[in-house]
Amino acid sequence: MKKSFARATLGILAFSLATAASAQVKPEDQIKFRKAGYSFMSWNMGKIKANLDGSYDAAQVTAAANAIAAIANSGMGALYGPGTDKSIGDQKTRVKPELFQNMPEVGKLATNFNAATTELAKAAATGDAAAVKVAFGEVGKTCKACHDQFRMD
Repeated sequence: MKKSFARATLGILAFSLATAASAQVKPEDQIKFRKAGYSFMSWNMGKIKANLDGSYDAAQVTAAANAIAAIANSGMGALYGPGTDKSIGDQKTRVKPELFQNMPEVGKLATNFNAATTELAKAAATGDAAAVKVAFGEVGKTCKACHDQFRMD
């Protein structure tokens, strides 16, 4: 229980500090950069899935898992600053405004996602495809948890 509370608190703190740093980046650029980060993670998730479904290349999986963990743990929360709750110009967003009104839950989801991506990178480093498959599933669950609550269809 204490560990969960500590993780949630750290997640909220990290998200808050990252959000403060967002003041240096225009809202439309924040949307553009966060979309790029999620797209790059998605591409790497696809590479891992292809390896799990086909011929397993441990080096490729490790590189993809490390990229995902690095982006997830890079302070992406800074890209959810004021004014990024809606599309701006040609930068479209599917984030629900409720995300910005529920920081404790967002912090918890972000902490879970970051932890899951870190575990995926650790599993990939072992070269064990079965362990990667489990960790990959956990990352997917954390993605879905946030999408279900805070992403428009």
